[in-house]
Amino acid sequence: MWIVLLALRRPFTFVVATLLAAILGIVMIARMPTDIFPEINIPIVSVIFNYPGRSADDMEKRVSSQFERFLTTTVDDIEHIESQSLNGIAVVKV
Repeated sequence: MWIVLLALRRPFTFVVATLLAAILGIVMIARMPTDIFPEINIPIVSVIFNYPGRSADDMEKRVSSQFERFLTTTVDDIEHIESQSLNGIAVVKV
């Protein structure tokens, strides 16, 4: 309750403080560096799919090959894709 009484006694102080906070907020947002896609220097990305109970042949047909097809149609400059399918696990290295 004391802050309300202080604001009623000194209205210009709170107006100036509010304007100062708004201006500093806008300046800080404008100066903030943003990068949606940061530069990644890692040449290999590994993706692991885990489906317990699936055979290695089923993992290869339903998961690995579909994901490889998706990568080749949506991602540019892929040098090499390697995949390995085990029972319940598929590992794709790009």
